[in-house]
Amino acid sequence: MASITDDEFDRLLMTFDRESVHLETRDAYGTAVELPHMAQWAAGEPDDLEWLQGWCATLRDHVDAGRSVRRARVVSEPLSDYQRWSYSIAGPMVDAGEDIRWVPRRLVSSVAIPGNDFYLFDDRLVVFLHYAGNGLGTAKVTSTDPDDIQRCRTAFEAVWTLAIPHREYKPVEFG
Repeated sequence: MASITDDEFDRLLMTFDRESVHLETRDAYGTAVELPHMAQWAAGEPDDLEWLQGWCATLRDHVDAGRSVRRARVVSEPLSDYQRWSYSIAGPMVDAGEDIRWVPRRLVSSVAIPGNDFYLFDDRLVVFLHYAGNGLGTAKVTSTDPDDIQRCRTAFEAVWTLAIPHREYKPVEFG
């Protein structure tokens, strides 16, 4: 496996040919881009989501070119604060063409899932995402090993069959 830079990863997000699938399994992340916006949300302050518009434009370009972008989020319920925030901002991405689906963690007990979140591009390249305990990304490593690709494809599709489309998913509330 080879490490890649953030810039190399960003290029992959823009240049795949057919399909990008993304499996998320953590209850919290801490990306530098997201943290200030999540803090605004936590303080009850409005966010115009302008910072998401670049990604939404990319999604529209993918859809216009016939490319598919799917994301499955395996989440604990009730949702963590991070996932509640993430749920609250997913609409513009869905509107732009990303198929985001939610899977309550209790439903995936018998699904074999790789130990790290990943992106799979065109069934030819896997990018495993490594995180610190606080949710900050620490590395992105790639694999073209056919076994890794098949393992990730199988895991993603198994999760996807249990996944609830964003507009239909109703998070379980505390209480």
